[in-house]
Amino acid sequence: MLYLLFPDSAAKWIAFFGLILAFLLTCFLLKTMQNILPRDGGRAFAVNGALSQGKPRGAGLVFILVFCLSALLFIPFEKELLIYLIMLAAAMLSGYLDDSSRTPWGEYKKGLIDLVIAFVCAFSYVNFNGSDMTIMLAGLTLTLPKAVYILLAMVLIWVSINVTNCSDGVDGLCGSVAIISFLSFFVLFRGALDNLAYSQLCLLMVICLLGYLWFNASPSKLLMGDAGSRAIGLLLALLSLKSGRPLLFLIFCLVFLIDGGIGLVKVALLRFLKIHILKNTRTPLHDHARKNAGWSDTQTVFRFLILQTVLSSAYLYAVL
Repeated sequence: MLYLLFPDSAAKWIAFFGLILAFLLTCFLLKTMQNILPRDGGRAFAVNGALSQGKPRGAGLVFILVFCLSALLFIPFEKELLIYLIMLAAAMLSGYLDDSSRTPWGEYKKGLIDLVIAFVCAFSYVNFNGSDMTIMLAGLTLTLPKAVYILLAMVLIWVSINVTNCSDGVDGLCGSVAIISFLSFFVLFRGALDNLAYSQLCLLMVICLLGYLWFNASPSKLLMGDAGSRAIGLLLALLSLKSGRPLLFLIFCLVFLIDGGIGLVKVALLRFLKIHILKNTRTPLHDHARKNAGWSDTQTVFRFLILQTVLSSAYLYAVL
């Protein structure tokens, strides 16, 4: 909105100071609000879950709010973007209320909230952008019926929210891998797609995540909780849709999809079809890497980070 108050020549300076301010504000608020955030109870079945017990949890409340407010101030205003920011705040708030609840919310309650958020975002996307999609390297464009596109977009959003949430179990893992994913979308939006607003949106989230990682780097002082991971997953899905290449999620977010998604499939098959797969594999996979493969927390973060960087870089090298 500040773009409306200043001439176009000031746009770059507005963006520059906006990013610096977002980082400083994220660090300042996380530092000052640590004592009022809910405390983590530790995860009984997670590797090293007891080490997180008692740490401030729900830091996503802070950096997602800073992100949304900064986006409103420093990124060119669009009605579509406003809807997405409201939904990001809703995903963050639902996660924070779950983080701070004495009794964790049930899966069906959270699933219903995810469904509503997914529908609003998917419907808004199709309303503003239509139902065309490009098949990545093939360069093929398909036009789907709007109802079909909305349904598929809802599936993408729901999956992204939940696999990102499942990946948040090692100090620095979710935030670090997310930064690579957001930077990948930034390069795409800034280069091939020439979309200034959404390229700025990607960098803004990177800056807010860096402010969070200042405190979350191993050994962490605080945790993002569902308040952060759910909103991150939603934004990654929205960026995939806005790129016009929704299947790009399979590349730019593959580490999230594998790390958290295998566990979701494993549980779903066992619960609904009584099929037990991967009996000797811990899920999320970051727990398998640490417990079964003997990786340290630092090795797990860096190796997952390296894998996502290689995948994203290979795709961008091919298309740019």
